[in-house]
Formats: sequence, C-alpha cells, structure tokens
Amino acid sequence: MLIIGIDPGISGSISFFDDGKILDVVEMPTMIEGKKNKRQVNGSQIYNEISKRISNLDKKNVRVIIEQVSAMPGQGVTSMFNFGQSYGILKGICSAMQLPMYFVRPAKWKKYFNLINSEKDASRTKAIEIFPYFSSNLSKKKDSNKADAILIASYYYETFRDKE
Repeated sequence: MLIIGIDPGISGSISFFDDGKILDVVEMPTMIEGKKNKRQVNGSQIYNEISKRISNLDKKNVRVIIEQVSAMPGQGVTSMFNFGQSYGILKGICSAMQLPMYFVRPAKWKKYFNLINSEKDASRTKAIEIFPYFSSNLSKKKDSNKADAILIASYYYETFRDKE
C-alpha cells in the first residue's frame, strides 16, 4: 500500500511511503503569486507529483494522510488564510483524484514519536534515527518539513495498517 504523508503549507512536504520504507519525499510545490513575489502552493504540480507515483496503482491501495492543521493563537490573519488555502487545495486535489484521505492532528503523531514540546528540528532527528538510509536527504535544518511528512506517513503505517 502506498501511503502519501503530507505536511501542508508553503514550506511543507509530501512523502511517499510503501511497506514501511520511504520511496521519495518532495518539498511542497509552490509558485509565485501576484506582484509581491509571495509564494502559494502549486496545485497543478502537486497533482502531477502524486499522479506520476500512483499511475500504475489501484486507488484502493493508496492512502493520503494529511496533517490536520488549524489556526493558532498569535498567527497573523493573512498567514492563516494562506495556510488554510494550501490545506484546502490539498484536500481538493485528493478529492478530485478520488484518493482516500485521513487526517491526523499534529499532537497525535508527535505524541506517538515522543516529540511533544520538542524543538522543530527534533522530527528531523527522529526520522534519521528511524530511517538512517534516508539521512542524506534530511541533512539540512530546513529538511524538518520533509521529516514531518515522513513521520506522518510512518505514523499511519505503524498504527493503522493492521486495522484495514
């Protein structure tokens, strides 16, 4: 079963996970929006990234796990709107592709990996620990979003694979 773990948002990532192994991880595809060179997620490219990896699969053998995000105190209105827009684009694409979606709250998967109240970079360290063969792809601090996507997929694999 192919598990697609998604850390939504402009700086998020999409991981592709099969049988407990990382197949690939891509940074969230983005594009420039408007005159101010602000970035937004590129829905068309997200569709392409997912399509090329599921083209030979029965959709019954694909699971999309999206981190279930919500507004947080102290975040600006504009940034929250943009974040929600990214989340909505991901849900829309997966719905249009007729892929089964599951949502997991950050607290749930982070608790599973003992990452509650830890530094942002702790997920990168945990992913390297669990998947040492993938460590060269997680060598930079900015790769913590890739690690989050990997751990989201891994959480689903480890907790729900036997329940289906």
